[in-house]
Amino acid sequence: MPDVALLKTQLNDPQESVRRHALDELVALVQAGDVAVGETTSVVNMHCHTTFSYNGYGHYPASLAWMALEQGWYAMGTVDFDVLDAMDEALWALDQAQVRGSGGLETRVYHPSFAQYEINSPGEPGVMYHIGLGFCQRDIPAQAQKTLNAMRQGAASRNREMARRLNAHLDPVSIDYDRDVLPLTPSGNATERHMLVAYDVAARAVFASRDQLISFWADRLGMDVADVDAFMGDEPFPHDPIRAKLMKRGGVGYMQPGPDTFPDYDAVTEAMILAGGVPVHGWLDGLSEGEQHIDEMLAYGLERGVAAINIVPDRNWNIADETVRKTKIDELNKVIALAQDREIAVIVGTEMNKYGQRLIDDFDAAPMAPHRDVYMAGASFCHGHTVMQRALRWGYHSDWAQAQLPGRGERLAFFTTIGELVSPGSESLDRLGALADGSSADALVNAVERW
Repeated sequence: MPDVALLKTQLNDPQESVRRHALDELVALVQAGDVAVGETTSVVNMHCHTTFSYNGYGHYPASLAWMALEQGWYAMGTVDFDVLDAMDEALWALDQAQVRGSGGLETRVYHPSFAQYEINSPGEPGVMYHIGLGFCQRDIPAQAQKTLNAMRQGAASRNREMARRLNAHLDPVSIDYDRDVLPLTPSGNATERHMLVAYDVAARAVFASRDQLISFWADRLGMDVADVDAFMGDEPFPHDPIRAKLMKRGGVGYMQPGPDTFPDYDAVTEAMILAGGVPVHGWLDGLSEGEQHIDEMLAYGLERGVAAINIVPDRNWNIADETVRKTKIDELNKVIALAQDREIAVIVGTEMNKYGQRLIDDFDAAPMAPHRDVYMAGASFCHGHTVMQRALRWGYHSDWAQAQLPGRGERLAFFTTIGELVSPGSESLDRLGALADGSSADALVNAVERW
């Protein structure tokens, strides 16, 4: 019998061929009854960052799909910063593991219509984290590809400028972005956390003793030696205190964004639709001035094709301060009610772009349990759009969907139902594809129900 522990390790091998072989082998062992996996349960994580941007646990899409199968998740979705590099592997891995799911991206945009407000990017008026889910096609129209390319290039340009500023501040510690940062990510899509690891490595190379290393960082960060000693481990790591002091607002590497720093909200939303995805409104916690105008913001997005709202619920209830906790739970309840009233899906997940974040939400927690069905329906919606787009090009924004399902509520209900009915995997895609000859929405649902 193959070494199961080794195969699991290989799911995060830098070579994609190794990852694919490992997942194939593990799934074959499950099918043969040699490896047990959990029964499918009512839990989902539709917002998993991968190694193609940054995953705090080092997970590639193949590893995430295996985790979902092994632990019995109903659905899993990938979301990476600025790129769709994980999409192909994610969809393949989900098919192999027979787990519902989708591939997506997250980016920052400038929202000129709400430029006066801080929205969901703290301290940055007009800047908004914006999300697209349900991508599956490689033949992206030129207009959309141009926007996607600009997102990737813009992120790299901002990182390089940040490295230039930090190198000057941290001298004699410095990094070369191409040599030290880009090799840390499989497709050249580096993030601030990759840069933090590179600076930690560089500092350890300059200062041989721990005392020297701690003293250096204490000086450059303006922190007490004891505080630095408390967070500085023995291995290179993307330390949050360094990020907060040097890369965030007020830090020497920080650049206050403006209208030209990030792509335009409307342009990115349009590109998501042209690329076959579903634009999703990113919601933080309801406390910013912009999010106090969530009804107005959501109305603007709905007019341009937004069909869901994304929430990272753990940071809205799993809070020690009882007063803050109650306030955020109230905001969570209100935004879910608003999404239901506006007939859009609610997408949830834990991010995983920082070590220590949950691998899966606790849907049994008191603030979460009342919304379990809403969260599960959101995952079904993502899967339903994804399989329809993959098999027939009849996703949420397709001409077929607009003709068959003109109302937002009926479209939400249809794709959620398809997501519930259609099992994951290539066989289901083939069967869906066979229904292409003029099927109405009702006829298609009836046919799938008979499978």
